[in-house]
Amino acid sequence: MVRTLQFLAIIFTALALVPGGAHLAELANKINLPQADYFTVQGIYRGWALFGIAVIGAIVFNLLLAIVLRRQRPASWFALAGFVLVAITLAIFFIWTQPANLATDFWTSAPANWETLRRQWEYTHATSAILTFLALCSVVFSSLLTSRRA
Repeated sequence: MVRTLQFLAIIFTALALVPGGAHLAELANKINLPQADYFTVQGIYRGWALFGIAVIGAIVFNLLLAIVLRRQRPASWFALAGFVLVAITLAIFFIWTQPANLATDFWTSAPANWETLRRQWEYTHATSAILTFLALCSVVFSSLLTSRRA
């Protein structure tokens, strides 16, 4: 069961990194686009909400792994760190990213402060990508530190 949980925690955390990693990779090329171009490019993200399944899976499997490994302190702490880091990305999404989505009607309408919302949207995704990468590193470290008798 431990190996299965490790596998699922790593896979779901890696899948959760995909959209954030893409956003981070395109940030420098996209952050200063003119309004019309930026709103056009934003349209490519329709349907990406399905990656939320990966985020929820990463949260669940990292937490379960931390609980199962609770007697193996270093491994359990790293799995718990993975859980906390991914949970923080979800909080970031609902506190800062989703309000920008809603204020722009999912980037189909440009309010007066659209540039501020763009920075908020882009930088929260970049932050989440970094946190998810750290979560992935944590769950991999947890797996490497787990004793064979677990």
